[in-house]
Amino acid sequence: MSELEELITEWLPIPDVAERLGLPVKKVHSLIDDRTVLAARVGERNIRCIPADFLVEDHVLESLRGTIAVLSDAGFKDDEILRWLFTADDSLPGRPIDALREGRKTEIRRRAQALAW
Repeated sequence: MSELEELITEWLPIPDVAERLGLPVKKVHSLIDDRTVLAARVGERNIRCIPADFLVEDHVLESLRGTIAVLSDAGFKDDEILRWLFTADDSLPGRPIDALREGRKTEIRRRAQALAW
């Protein structure tokens, strides 16, 4: 099991994401390509999956794309972005992904921008 798989406990294969969002699989691939969401290869079969916490009911967490962009601009690679989003931070408290899900996008983006300096 990879470090990311230990950190992120619930992953959704791309077809499951497509079904949940009511989109064709090709559109989910587009969401990955345009960095609205991030995917990683996980599990024994090494299939591309998306963290379940990136979805809220039947849509993608709205604050995610901009946060991914800020972290990318700070020089983070996809696996580093995933690690940062899902690693608990005592000063929050909690994980950045949880803060985003709670609507605290400004705080999380400010922290992400500070990482670039």
